[in-house]
Amino acid sequence: MELVSLRNVGFTYAYGDKPALNDVSLTIEPGLLYGVVGLNASGKSTLCSVVRGIIPHFHHGELTGEVKIKGRDLLEWDPAELSKSIGYVFQNPFTQISGVKDTVFEEIALGLENLGVDREEMIDRVTTVVRELGLEALIRKNPNELSGGQRQKVAFASIIAMDADFIIIDEPTSQLDPDASEAVFGIIRKLKERGKSIILVEHKIDLMAEYADRIIVMKAGRVVMEGPAREVLVSDELSQAGVPYPEVTELAFALANAGKPLRSVPITRAEARELVSARIKEAPHAHSAL
Repeated sequence: MELVSLRNVGFTYAYGDKPALNDVSLTIEPGLLYGVVGLNASGKSTLCSVVRGIIPHFHHGELTGEVKIKGRDLLEWDPAELSKSIGYVFQNPFTQISGVKDTVFEEIALGLENLGVDREEMIDRVTTVVRELGLEALIRKNPNELSGGQRQKVAFASIIAMDADFIIIDEPTSQLDPDASEAVFGIIRKLKERGKSIILVEHKIDLMAEYADRIIVMKAGRVVMEGPAREVLVSDELSQAGVPYPEVTELAFALANAGKPLRSVPITRAEARELVSARIKEAPHAHSAL
């Protein structure tokens, strides 16, 4: 069964003067990581809010078209029930901390507490997540005194503890330094390995190339392309939407323009290393091959 189905979906915020989404048709299959890319104001976060049910239940406006979650119309879902089915990691980690708990351990347990999970099970699940994410040093600290990177890890821990099969992650590294970004993507990798269904909005295209199964390209509220990551990340549509290619893909294009093409166009560094090594070995004069 399709996880999410959108047919000719449009949305205009209550005080907006133009649609934030326009005629979006999209299918999300279970067990895959969908990367969503596009310039600012291209509709990425609005798309996530529709899929999560924040639109129209909390952000009001005019929603048109058909949205189905697990085969059921979005408007038939109770918001509380939907929150159990779909985890959401917000772009700004400072807004995801509740502000009502005194320790990180209690903060991570808050969602489970709201779901009425048994106390012993709650403790076991939080303890397991804390150990998996290496948060032992933080569990007694006040969540409101953490750094942005630490807060983002706690936000992930809260969602992972609830064990939703479907998780939406909106620009998790936008406010993080490179080390914290790598740590966050390590968490995303673990979620993917568990078979979770993930929608990930992210500007760091090189990291997206490493993790995404499929890529959704948005421009001016429309989906201009959706397909396998390898196909999308080398396409003209990506560039036309104002999204940069992965660095190694740019390198391959430059080599091709210089008359020294690789066997294929890489999208990850590992692929690029293999292709460049092969190119050097094939050349009659290795030192001048590239």
